[in-house]
Amino acid sequence: MPVHPKTVALIPARGGSKSIPKKNIRLLGGAPLLAYSIAAGLQAKWVDRVLVSTDSAEIAEVALAWGAEVPFLRPAELAEDTTTDFPVFEHALRWLEENEGYRADIIVQLRPTSPLRPPHLVDEAIELLRNAPDADSVRGVTPSGQNPFKMWRIESGMLQPLLALDLPEPYNQPRQALPDTFWQTGHVEVMRRETIIQKHSLTGDVILPCVVPPEYAIDLDNLYQWDYAEHVLAKWDLEIVAPVGLAPA
Repeated sequence: MPVHPKTVALIPARGGSKSIPKKNIRLLGGAPLLAYSIAAGLQAKWVDRVLVSTDSAEIAEVALAWGAEVPFLRPAELAEDTTTDFPVFEHALRWLEENEGYRADIIVQLRPTSPLRPPHLVDEAIELLRNAPDADSVRGVTPSGQNPFKMWRIESGMLQPLLALDLPEPYNQPRQALPDTFWQTGHVEVMRRETIIQKHSLTGDVILPCVVPPEYAIDLDNLYQWDYAEHVLAKWDLEIVAPVGLAPA
């Protein structure tokens, strides 16, 4: 990897949100949701460029107003309900190379739906990857609210443990006896270009954790979660990367 790897933050923001209409540009705490992820990229010292990948001209206009680049509109076939992240990132990297001759070394995903980020989180995740040459990616995680070793599935009308563990009846054990578990958040994901282009993956095989404190782990998929996020912004003294100074006149 180069001494100063070119690092691009990419924010995927399609226009067809069903659960919350126009979610990416809906105001949260007085700013469009998208602006929080843009600010996280712009305020990170290791990020060189902040791009938004969208199929919506309206979202593109908001993204530009808050300081992001929108060098292209994403093709409609890459903005469907079932579209995964991988082709979106592959398209962005190839577009930059073919149209600008720009080849990013490190790519950072900043999902708009996880807007409350601690200061320095993005730089911390980038540094983890830069300092681990054998790692393919870094992914933000937070401690699980419920331990999956106490979870079940239903088969033929009967409960079956979701996960096996070399411990008798783990679902009856105190939580202190069970392994610590984590679930992935959307706050930050960092990957090498080679992970995407050569391994055809956003994670690869060696994935490092970047632990996000649980009080920040709010994912906005419905209006109940949105109201809770508004409450947190208004009532909690939570230090976050906020979209300041870039609002349109």
